[in-house]
Amino acid sequence: MTMQPRDVTADKVAVDPIVLQIVEGTLNSIEAEIEYAIERTARSPMIREAHDYRVGLFDRRCRKLTGRSYSAMPNAVVRDFPVETMRPGDVFLMNDTYLTEGSIGHLPDLCSTVPVFHDGEVVAFIQAFGHHDDIGGRVPGSMPGTATSVFEEGLAVPPIKFYDQGVRNEAAFTIIKRNTRVPEMLAADLDSEMQACLMGARRMAELFARFGKDTVEACFQAILDKCRDIFADELLPKIADGEYAWEDYVEHDGLTDPKLHKLALKMIKRGDKITLDFTGTDPQSAGPINWPADYADGAFLIKWIAPILRNLADTPERAAEIDVNEGVCEVFDVIFPPKGTLITPEWPAPTNARSFVLLRCLGLLAGTVAQAVDGRVPADQETIRYTGFFGVGRDGKPFLSREVLGGGSGGRWYADGNDAIHIVPDSRNQPAEFTETRFPLLVEKLALRTDSGGAGFRRGGLGYEKHYRALVDCRTIVTADRVRLGCYGVNGGAAGQPFCVTVDPDGEARRLGGLVDGEPVKAGQVVRVVTTGGGGWGDPLLREPELVARDVTEGRVSPEAAREDYGVVLAVGADGVAVPDTKATAALRDEIRLRRAAPLPMIDRGPGFQAMLRGACKPWTRTS
Repeated sequence: MTMQPRDVTADKVAVDPIVLQIVEGTLNSIEAEIEYAIERTARSPMIREAHDYRVGLFDRRCRKLTGRSYSAMPNAVVRDFPVETMRPGDVFLMNDTYLTEGSIGHLPDLCSTVPVFHDGEVVAFIQAFGHHDDIGGRVPGSMPGTATSVFEEGLAVPPIKFYDQGVRNEAAFTIIKRNTRVPEMLAADLDSEMQACLMGARRMAELFARFGKDTVEACFQAILDKCRDIFADELLPKIADGEYAWEDYVEHDGLTDPKLHKLALKMIKRGDKITLDFTGTDPQSAGPINWPADYADGAFLIKWIAPILRNLADTPERAAEIDVNEGVCEVFDVIFPPKGTLITPEWPAPTNARSFVLLRCLGLLAGTVAQAVDGRVPADQETIRYTGFFGVGRDGKPFLSREVLGGGSGGRWYADGNDAIHIVPDSRNQPAEFTETRFPLLVEKLALRTDSGGAGFRRGGLGYEKHYRALVDCRTIVTADRVRLGCYGVNGGAAGQPFCVTVDPDGEARRLGGLVDGEPVKAGQVVRVVTTGGGGWGDPLLREPELVARDVTEGRVSPEAAREDYGVVLAVGADGVAVPDTKATAALRDEIRLRRAAPLPMIDRGPGFQAMLRGACKPWTRTS
């Protein structure tokens, strides 16, 4: 769906600044209220516990109004169901990755759309999508790492009218429930999301009733213009006009493992406009890492990666104030390569692990911008990993446990990276108590992963280390990126440690790959998951020795890494706490500097990248 031209009629209505503030605050409150309602009423662990769901508010022309979180888009619904045919009480459902105008990346993300009415006409849309635990397909969890087509990934739903003026389509509901391994849970989740959106639509209608259509729409336009102007006037001037290029890679696709799958970007900056040219990106993969992004003029991709430029704000506090809504699409143009690449795949190429490419696009833009601003962007963090178990519990009933685990964020010029966060806003790991209550698993360890953050003047954040002991014979499933290529370091900082899963580290550990459809786990065996650390920022030899000593005391950095990576020699103080030996540290750092054969690179990809270039990486154990 092509982006519609700017509605100049909205500009003719004067916007009272107080009313604008009320409207903007109300939109944020509606979005938060919908998300809170879903959290309180959904049943699946992925949504209720992990918070892998999002809400979006849009104007009548499908433009996203809020910047609190990312979301899908209603464009495909409007394409198939003209607004003049919509009625109060209608609810639309979709998840087809190729028929949703770039809104949905993989089938577990079922998306509900509700139109908002004022004086009998559609004036806005409310949307919610959640990552549901299972929507059918070859593997429990609907994310087969060895899928070769979308037909193996689950039930695909093009935009359909799920509720017609408040009456549910029971035939469609029956089909959807029949195609999932967790029908009661999925049914409850859909009810939760749709009812929350209907509640949000009532809240939005109250806003129109209070101020009138012309005033509210004028406020909508002002909100979008504000975002556009902040990027055009405040952020883009930090980048000198010119062309900048960068490449990043996904290192496996479940089938041709190991292989570097290239994503290419040329950024062209001219005045208050940036063009993103993805020409040169590798052909679509046989495995499920493809992401159909080339729809709606790249609107979803733009809104997804544009927040990277917030790092160019004068202060971190200012960056945190900048929301990203549809207004940012006026600042960017996107040039996609022809059909048949990783970001322009052709149906029915599989897409369930599309998050690898989606998240690499964030790092791809950051790496490109880093060259234009002398490295003044955070180091890399953008990776994702789903883990889980399935089988039959001790009660004789099948079970499916799914979890999204966080990792460390990249170091920044002004601060270390954060530990164990996730790209999904407000998400969290599954509490051990919940896991042990619901599933035949024991969580024996949950801790930060020592030394996982890349060394730097500002250290990368740490990833998780989580151990699960199986209480029954079962299988583990893994969908994870960055299993060989650590999150890159910037401006002399080192790459972070990559992701890894091993089975039974108490015996002969089996190391698994990043796309695993069902590795057998015997009762009593332990599955050890360690997640990625963020990349480091700046030369590690410039890090204050006192901070390194503190990191060692807190267990974030080992004594060995303090010496080898940071050149810090530690002694034991009177209170038993590590303290730097100032004279020995200065001597060791001078020695390390003399050993360096070349200046530190602007971007460090870590040893895994060189190993893959040499062809030294071999496939890990795979059961399917």
